[in-house]
Amino acid sequence: MKNQRIQINDTTLRDGEQAAGIAFNRQEKIAIATFLDAIGVSELEVGIPAMGDEEVDSIRAIVDLGLQAQLLGWNRATKADIQASLDCGLRRVHISVPVSEIQIAAKFHGQWQVMLDRLQDVINFALDQGLAVSVGGEDSSRADRSFLLDVAAFAQEWGAFRFRFCDTVGILDPLTTYKKVQDLVSHLTIPIEMHTHNDLGLATANALAGLQAGALSANTTVNGLGERAGNAALEEVVMALKHIHGVQLGLDTTRLLELSRLVASASRCPVPPWKAIVGENAFAHESGIHTHGVLQNPVTYEPFAPEEVGWERRLVVGKHSGRHLLVSLLQQQHIFLRPEEIEALLAAVRSQAVQMKRSLTHDELLSLIPPEKSYAHVY
Repeated sequence: MKNQRIQINDTTLRDGEQAAGIAFNRQEKIAIATFLDAIGVSELEVGIPAMGDEEVDSIRAIVDLGLQAQLLGWNRATKADIQASLDCGLRRVHISVPVSEIQIAAKFHGQWQVMLDRLQDVINFALDQGLAVSVGGEDSSRADRSFLLDVAAFAQEWGAFRFRFCDTVGILDPLTTYKKVQDLVSHLTIPIEMHTHNDLGLATANALAGLQAGALSANTTVNGLGERAGNAALEEVVMALKHIHGVQLGLDTTRLLELSRLVASASRCPVPPWKAIVGENAFAHESGIHTHGVLQNPVTYEPFAPEEVGWERRLVVGKHSGRHLLVSLLQQQHIFLRPEEIEALLAAVRSQAVQMKRSLTHDELLSLIPPEKSYAHVY
């Protein structure tokens, strides 16, 4: 994978916004696109032009920014959709078509030939307008193998520059993903793009498996935002590629936390504390064994330095804390207690944490030290 030229095509502004209850306004879309571009994301799927005036206005505004990132509009296989993309000033379009029996039955009444004819016609129309065309196989993960290969091969033959493999309802595991994508890669000369959903919690793992199998692009969203359980998270894919596979994408990862907070604010979807990479607890340590190890050497319980993604390490006092952390924190305040006093303080900390059902703040910890003991042992 190290020798492959892998790129991120972030779809926060399209599939991310399709999450139930999410609606970005024009300024928020501009801010997110600008930030993604600033940290080095090479391609942005900026929305669905066919949605109408407000969406068109936002996409045009992003186009007018003159970003370094390539901008892509999402379309159905209709000339009207392509025209809407043209009207936005986009020069790069993605055309999505169903490839599983389930989806073809729902969208084309089972008439797969009608779908193929429509796809060819719309690709030709887009190419005639000077557009670069990407084609996506909706529900690729549940499609008949031969039919999927045929659709991808036709897309290639008709002029598409890339084919998107979509695990639309997130039902694959990494091993199956690898096999399916490797099969596609071996039959095509155009790049494969991964589009994975997180219904079973495997979106990032499946995106990475597809890249290992030879795909060259991955759709991501900031914070994993997206329909139902979300998509592969930008921050997870980027850091996994870097630290597991040694793939450097040229992104400024030190701003990932800042980006996460921007999208969380715009979407009004708080990031869970346990969220990988950008969650509040990603570099927080409370348990005695862990804090003791981290105090000696952070790599004992951290896969990489928190500063790589814009975080700072937090050592938290709570129910599971141990003596070493208390001693270290108190010493930072030039407070030195006897062993028996540390034990009494540790018991008080644990009791308080259980009652409050959370960790203690710095001031709450100090308040548990009797004044005479606190000042008597300050050196």
